[in-house]
Amino acid sequence: MCISSSAPLPWTVTAQNLAEHARNLIHTDAGAQAAGFPRALVAGVTTYAYLTHPVAAAWGEHWLSHGGGELRLRRPVFDHDIVQCTPHPDGDAVEIRAITSEPDQPRAIFRAIRDAGSVPAIRPGQVLPVHHIHLEGVHGTDRGLLAGDDLALYAEHNLVHPAVWPTLANDVVHTEVATSSWVHTRSIIRHHARVEAGSQAEIHSAIVDRFTAHGERVVLDFHIVVNGQVVASLEHEAIISLP
Repeated sequence: MCISSSAPLPWTVTAQNLAEHARNLIHTDAGAQAAGFPRALVAGVTTYAYLTHPVAAAWGEHWLSHGGGELRLRRPVFDHDIVQCTPHPDGDAVEIRAITSEPDQPRAIFRAIRDAGSVPAIRPGQVLPVHHIHLEGVHGTDRGLLAGDDLALYAEHNLVHPAVWPTLANDVVHTEVATSSWVHTRSIIRHHARVEAGSQAEIHSAIVDRFTAHGERVVLDFHIVVNGQVVASLEHEAIISLP
């Protein structure tokens, strides 16, 4: 396993949506404009993929296997924005901020930690159907690359990109919870094992909270399971009914 102690460095990318995100109309120009935005919102999981680049480049496989962090999507990143991912050390952690040309900055913040700790239990709530997924292609090594994250680590070592985990959570929100345009707002993501592309995964989840704050929100807990082991766990929040 590659263990690195180097400091994350700044990185810049042009934001873009993947074709799959058009299923949520907020990620199209027409859908975003209908909701009062100037153009298509880039999916939060894509912004997250960008924010992981400095961390994964510096901390390597150890972070992918044992690290994690908290993602807060404060304001939208729009399609074709130039996004500067700027690191700010915070003790043993590092805060990566997504900076664009919009007035209100940062647009998103990811506070990355080296050790995510043990697997938390899924809290009591509305249990959702188990989903199954083959961790290959866009759900494997290619998730970041297709959106502009060119870090070679994933392809070289056949590792699942960390943005796959909140992507799988979003898939569940889209198919099991949301009924119209919706927005991913926050995630706590914990890595518990090294995961190679080509693995088969189960997605276990439950809605653990519902509340209203600038729209109807849900909070879900997730376990991503490969070969009987929880390899990633998440607390995932989304606005499922826009005000």
